[in-house]
Amino acid sequence: MEIKELILQAEDIHKATELISSKLGNPVIIENKNFELISYSSSFDQFDLTQQKTILSKKCPIFIIDRLKKEGIVHRLEKHSDPIRVHSMEELGFHQRVVIAAKYLGNTMGYIWIQESDKLLQSDDLAFLEEISPHLGHLINDVYSEDNAKKGRKEEIWWQLLHHEYGSESQLRHDASLAKLTLPERFSVVVFSITASPYKSMLDHLEKMVHNSYIHSQIYALKTEYQVILVLYGKSDKKFSSLELARSMIEKVKDETGEEKFYNFLIGVGKEYTSLYHLRKSFLEALEVIETANFISPRPESMPREFAHLGIYRYLATLYEKNSSKDYYSDDLLSLIKNDAEKQTDLLRTLEVYLANDGKGKQTANELFIHPNTLNYRIKKIQELTNIDFNDFNMKVYLYTELLLLNNVEAYYQRYKGAVKEI
Repeated sequence: MEIKELILQAEDIHKATELISSKLGNPVIIENKNFELISYSSSFDQFDLTQQKTILSKKCPIFIIDRLKKEGIVHRLEKHSDPIRVHSMEELGFHQRVVIAAKYLGNTMGYIWIQESDKLLQSDDLAFLEEISPHLGHLINDVYSEDNAKKGRKEEIWWQLLHHEYGSESQLRHDASLAKLTLPERFSVVVFSITASPYKSMLDHLEKMVHNSYIHSQIYALKTEYQVILVLYGKSDKKFSSLELARSMIEKVKDETGEEKFYNFLIGVGKEYTSLYHLRKSFLEALEVIETANFISPRPESMPREFAHLGIYRYLATLYEKNSSKDYYSDDLLSLIKNDAEKQTDLLRTLEVYLANDGKGKQTANELFIHPNTLNYRIKKIQELTNIDFNDFNMKVYLYTELLLLNNVEAYYQRYKGAVKEI
């Protein structure tokens, strides 16, 4: 029997994914209409950086989705049924691939992505994708149906809220009443995601921890393969009470897990809201924190976990893309990197901590474990080697942002090191 016939007869989406990958000779990922992972072929090591992040976080990175929307790819997928070739974005770790919408009864259920790692798809391959995509749309629809059947009615309501699948709040409240589900009047969403698949057991432990907690009545937990999603109930009359609960919960998890294991979690905290319509918004905010942390691999405790405090970190992926594509460098930072390499100084790190502490000498010296006089010497040396004006606010903000990229994104630092050799 031909592979196409086997796919069209397949009732399991994971089996169909493997068959598609076998037929086309390339890695395959299937996502739902919200760009959340459903299935992927087994050859994980062949996936590019973007797809590896998608597999680990269970969702396509937001900055990739934004780029696809900006270039009109998402709109074309919604309007047409033929495959689209998306060219590589090397600066984002996104290799060339082909994508086609998987539709069911005229509605887009999700997307089939074929990364062109080993070979380009030919016209007959593209025709093959058009033929099988409706069946994949049917299978994605079945995945939703099966998931809803397996989960209790309460959990189903939460997932519908997270995915904005309720037509009206009155219908939502009616269904919640029937399911005896108490909906929060004030809430925040917290997402715990693991950094790699070997740490899956940590999610089981976290789920038990939440269940056994004395505040478990104020938390509703949803678990996926790589994440635990917590809806935290705040006090209706106390602003920021759900965020206070989130902070104490995270500290409790840290204490019980142990510091070394704890940092295998990526944690995002969405903003607090009082309208159920914004539950998905808080969820997406928490995911954005995780995706940002996943992008920059921050040093422990250096990056805010709360979306409301994320600040400049939100724009690091965009700045990384722009600066890399334009081959841009700061001459001042190049000078410091060169000096650090040649004379074994630590001026780059000193500058970052000094700017992070808004020029407060004592605080900076304490954080660097150096004497204030040593700090003064280093700052004077920085001024001798560069044109940095510490009275120029715009320059300080720009430098701090560039330093966050240099000290958290290895590929960005290597770009600078390569440029230093040409000076």
